[in-house]
Amino acid sequence: MAILSIQSHVVYGYAGNTAAVFPMQKLGREVWAINTVEFSNHTGYGAWRGSVLGGELVQELVAGLEERGALPGCEAVLSGYLGDASVARAIAEAVEKARAAAPAALYCCDPVMGDVGRGVYVRPDIPDVIKSLLVPIADIITPNEFELELLSGVEIRGLDDARLAIEKLHEKGPRVVLVTSFRGGDSGSDTIGMIASDKSGMYMAQTPCLPIDVGAAGCGDLTAATFLSRYLETGDAQKALELCIGSIFGILSESWKHFSERASKGQAPGKIMELRIVQAQRELEIPSRRFEARRL
Repeated sequence: MAILSIQSHVVYGYAGNTAAVFPMQKLGREVWAINTVEFSNHTGYGAWRGSVLGGELVQELVAGLEERGALPGCEAVLSGYLGDASVARAIAEAVEKARAAAPAALYCCDPVMGDVGRGVYVRPDIPDVIKSLLVPIADIITPNEFELELLSGVEIRGLDDARLAIEKLHEKGPRVVLVTSFRGGDSGSDTIGMIASDKSGMYMAQTPCLPIDVGAAGCGDLTAATFLSRYLETGDAQKALELCIGSIFGILSESWKHFSERASKGQAPGKIMELRIVQAQRELEIPSRRFEARRL
């Protein structure tokens, strides 16, 4: 069984499929990767080279999988950064084809649109197509706090607001919601968390807030991929959350340590912290720290 992962790709560093494919493979999943953009590096550097790939290519590649008779082996579809609205329509078609061939296949939508402090950083038509086309057909959705606000229309100032926003997302279709990078509107908090919600309840796990003021591109892509893999393994949102947040904290800790050491020697290109997914791969299988997910 395999995960069809449709998202961006960078040659240097980690974002999109570059951040998602290896973790899913490390956790025992076969991955079929389709790229929605092909960039030299992620856009956090301020300059990059490459191209946005349209929905036509996604459709063509999925058709090839269909012709090979591969789609009955699809256990999930994962989507991330789109680049172009036509890709959303191609993803919806891919999900339809996967479910026709493998009725139990899940669709996990990482609604990449923006973040706190940066605002919306995708093309203007992307948020609407995610809301109207992808969210209603998703089984799992993994917004960050900013994207949760954007999708639900609820301003997040605390847990009560988050509850309401998550319930609104459930009403739109997804049966599992994972909120990443949750601070509850408090940017000065010394902890950061994730909230997972399904029919069994709503759970939150928190970790210490690392002093990462340089940004960490690819973290959301890594989180969605790890959570999906663990959810496919356990079928339990609470367990998947605990395993996922432990892995993410471990990888971020290793990445920050390495970046800090290089920065102190003036060796950090562009002062951008890249994830150390390969070097910290042990954190994917067995996180070095466990964070309990408590019921809200």
